[in-house]
Amino acid sequence: MLFSGQAPYLVVRKRKRESIYNSKNYYEEKERIISVEAETMRKNVKKSNKSGGKGIEKQYMKSRTVCKVTFRLPKEAASGAETVTIVGDFNNWNITETPMKRLKNGDFKLTLELPCDREYSFRYLIDANRWEKDWFADKHIPGEEEVDNSVVVV
Repeated sequence: MLFSGQAPYLVVRKRKRESIYNSKNYYEEKERIISVEAETMRKNVKKSNKSGGKGIEKQYMKSRTVCKVTFRLPKEAASGAETVTIVGDFNNWNITETPMKRLKNGDFKLTLELPCDREYSFRYLIDANRWEKDWFADKHIPGEEEVDNSVVVV
């Protein structure tokens, strides 16, 4: 039940929220928050991960036309997950094509050979129902869902 004083408050809040999303400051603040969250995730992973907390490792081949990219989703980001697939430009956003291997420590890992001189957008699909970005990606761009797309540059 709405009281007479509540309706204008809701309209004002909605307008403020809309103006916040359209402002440059909103996106700057969002980027700052993402950076802080990413740094926190990196610190937590470094404490628990023997590989030094690296999320994405790149190994360029001698020909420099192909790069072996190892993606690692730490157990902190995939807590309790049974399956994780990586979905992105490199597999035409197919949600079943590229499953990751679960490691003994709870992390998920996958190595792909990707052609060089490109940027690839991607995200992780956890248990076929939850999206997660890669906190160690080279950059992030807005995605179609609630989660931003991660980008790896090779």
